Amino acid sequence: MLRPRIPFLVILFTAWLATTQGPTQTIPVVVWDEQPSHKQAHSTFLGNEIAAFLASRPGLAVPSVKLDNADQGLGSDILDNCQVLLYGDHFRHHEVKRDKAREIVRRIKSGQLAMISLHSSRWSLAFIEAVAEVTRNRTIQRYASADHLIDSAFAQGRDFVGPAPNSQITRRVTARKFPHGRTALKVDLPNCAFPIWREEGKPSYLTTLHANPTIARGIPARFTLPATEMYDEPCQVPQTDEVVCAERWTSGEWFRSDCVCRQGRGTVFPFRPGPKTFFPSTKEKVPLKIIENAVRWLANRR
Repeated sequence: MLRPRIPFLVILFTAWLATTQGPTQTIPVVVWDEQPSHKQAHSTFLGNEIAAFLASRPGLAVPSVKLDNADQGLGSDILDNCQVLLYGDHFRHHEVKRDKAREIVRRIKSGQLAMISLHSSRWSLAFIEAVAEVTRNRTIQRYASADHLIDSAFAQGRDFVGPAPNSQITRRVTARKFPHGRTALKVDLPNCAFPIWREEGKPSYLTTLHANPTIARGIPARFTLPATEMYDEPCQVPQTDEVVCAERWTSGEWFRSDCVCRQGRGTVFPFRPGPKTFFPSTKEKVPLKIIENAVRWLANRR
């Protein structure tokens, strides 16, 4: 009895597929927290609890480090062996060295690292430096052309100082064209903050926009956080590439809760829900699912 002949290409493809299949690769993740702060909201520190949750999920290796560790917990031995950095600070922004923040941004731009900024770490130097670099790159790309000579001056405002409700929104670009053909740009870099916030512990109501189907996978179309701090727009950051969740309060405020901001070959994902005192995020299943989804998507995007 003759056996059916298997086409050579099928044999070749099967052999190639076998060489690409192996054990699931572990994603190296680091949770960085400013500790000690807000321990009263958790049995340990927030970074430790988020790290413990992620470490319980398959395929994730998740150490927890802190500001008081050697090299502020942000040495090359940490950052060079990490694909996704979860970054959380609140009261100790000013203690982080700016060169540490720039080292994070350099790795994000190169595609070596992705960052999830947790809640009030939108005011961290790492996030400020990241969106400032986004602003520089987008401004230069927008105005640069073959017959267009540019002089650019970038101005950074005061760190950790929120804008007044009636202040002009940054990023702000002022362009002036001179007769000799050069254009002078004055660029006020993003403040990274927002005019109004309240630590009141009231519920917020979130709508999943599915702009990023991977991060939104398994997330309800609408869900409620029982107690949180209120942030109000406009948040002074560059235009975000994707908004995963929009958040609202009964008093009328709204915020882009979870966003994707592409930075060179890498990505920053600001995650708003918090703060630690009102919102024990380690006990809320939906926000933790968003964090896990974001970690896996960011690692795969690299």
